[in-house]
Amino acid sequence: MWTTLNDSLSQLGESPFWHPAERSLYWLDIPGRAVLRTRGDIARPEIERWNVPTEPGCMAPARTGGLVIALRDGVYRTREWGGELKPIARVDHDVRTMRFNDGKCDPLGRFWAGTLNEAKDRTNAALYCLDARGGRAPTLTQMANEATTANGLAFSPDDTTVYWADTAAHRVRAWTWAARPNRLSNPRVFRQFGDKPAGWTAESLVRYEGRPDGATIDAAGHYWVAMFEGGQLLRFAPSGEQVSALPTPVQCPTMPCFGGDDLRTLFVTTARRGRPVAELEQRPASGHVLSIRVATPGLPVRFFED
Repeated sequence: MWTTLNDSLSQLGESPFWHPAERSLYWLDIPGRAVLRTRGDIARPEIERWNVPTEPGCMAPARTGGLVIALRDGVYRTREWGGELKPIARVDHDVRTMRFNDGKCDPLGRFWAGTLNEAKDRTNAALYCLDARGGRAPTLTQMANEATTANGLAFSPDDTTVYWADTAAHRVRAWTWAARPNRLSNPRVFRQFGDKPAGWTAESLVRYEGRPDGATIDAAGHYWVAMFEGGQLLRFAPSGEQVSALPTPVQCPTMPCFGGDDLRTLFVTTARRGRPVAELEQRPASGHVLSIRVATPGLPVRFFED
């Protein structure tokens, strides 16, 4: 059964991760321009909120303390909660219509972040990787492109596959990955979902799986993806075969992550911004963080190395 995290309401929750040393859950409210975290007992936590200057798309904890955060115009580093945000990498995109969105660190400590075209008129969003390991000058490299809404980033446990979704295209792609030299090859469609039916609403009888939003990987190498407007999380084997579906009490789950001391608590952020009043009345957990216990544990969060 799903549990709703008290006082966790966001307009559009995203980028959750479990910090093992702090035993805290972190997440973002993108349009609310805020970073949030729990303090104390996760069952009855205090929620701390830190307002930032522009929309935060994604973040990761840093090994030496603090966070790395992708804001609208670039990637920033802060050494402590609420501390100064120092720019470490920028992308030359039009910040009036483009911003950073989904991302996380890979197992080697590099920070990956994709962009989003808010106008949705071109497939000009891209996936970038920021390498600042060993105190070197941060280097930002484009790894993939031809997307509208970057989402669904995940890395297989054996460091041989990268997954990346384009929400607008209803598609998850995969690449063969040479992790140490950081090379992608053999691009392929991992999963193609059906388009949203014309005139579809949550109350209609027409089936709609939703479109792929944020994602995570469990210890068995299964890809868990939140299906926006589909009201569910889907779990896929590395072969691309769907192995299970987990309905949610909200129409718009946005991104899952694993946490708790045993990494068997599945957290998922959700959205309420722009949703119909009737939907919010029927699904009051919309915008809150939800959690449920699962049989297969996840992988620990990867830290940014600098």
